[in-house]
Amino acid sequence: MKNIRIIDIQTITDNIKEMCIEANHFLSEDMEEVFEAAVLKEESSLGRQILNQLEENLKIAGENMIPICQDTGMAVIFVKVGQNVHFDGGDLTTAINEGVRQGYTQGYLRKSVVADPIYRENTNDNTPAVIHYDIVAGDRVEMTVAPKGFGSENMSRVFMLKPADGIEGVKDAVLTAVKDAGPNACPPMVVGVGIGGTFEKCAYLAKKALVRNLNEKAGKPYLRDLEKELLKSINSLGIGPGGLGGTQTALAVNIEAYPTHIAGLPVAVNICCHVNRHITRTI
Repeated sequence: MKNIRIIDIQTITDNIKEMCIEANHFLSEDMEEVFEAAVLKEESSLGRQILNQLEENLKIAGENMIPICQDTGMAVIFVKVGQNVHFDGGDLTTAINEGVRQGYTQGYLRKSVVADPIYRENTNDNTPAVIHYDIVAGDRVEMTVAPKGFGSENMSRVFMLKPADGIEGVKDAVLTAVKDAGPNACPPMVVGVGIGGTFEKCAYLAKKALVRNLNEKAGKPYLRDLEKELLKSINSLGIGPGGLGGTQTALAVNIEAYPTHIAGLPVAVNICCHVNRHITRTI
């Protein structure tokens, strides 16, 4: 075979470890930009006070290497693997989970994962991660680590709409999810929306939408318009920073869409708090 690139599996573990620690201590640049903009836009004096406190928290976290939130999340990882890559020294899933284990134990991050959803015994190293793989062309590996806290995760929703509900039904679903979440998702929030596919695909799209760089526009013009309209509508709800009122309930709305069946219109809303932690590296 030609053009096969060999990657030592330890490289994957080392990078995942570093990314888990970095994502839990520092906002990504795109999140810093929208957060700073929200501070300037907020019209409520109490809302501005809360945003200034959150900003101070972020500053202290970075300077003293303290996690930006006490809920350091369940590690959600998106991996794009070039089909011309061969991993040497072990299997990819084990290497990723080892990176998460090292990152959370050596980084003194809170371990929040239980081995069974009913019996609830803590795994004590925040593994296993939730890993999404995508095989792509080329000889590179792109990894995105997104520690997901469950205050906001618990507020997420899936709606199985009828095709006739159309775009107005999508808008109503998103606004319903945000209104029901209220203060529980630690606003100002980032709202990820997935439209289309199947029951599980739209949820995946909504999660993936959260880690899309906020400076990158949606793929279709109508989605870009919908993102702007929904952001304006959400910020008109009056929930505000900390749920105590204001004009900055959401920092951004990101939407991803996928083809679907003639009989369905699945919509998922995955909400994240104001830190919306994510970091991407390409090897």
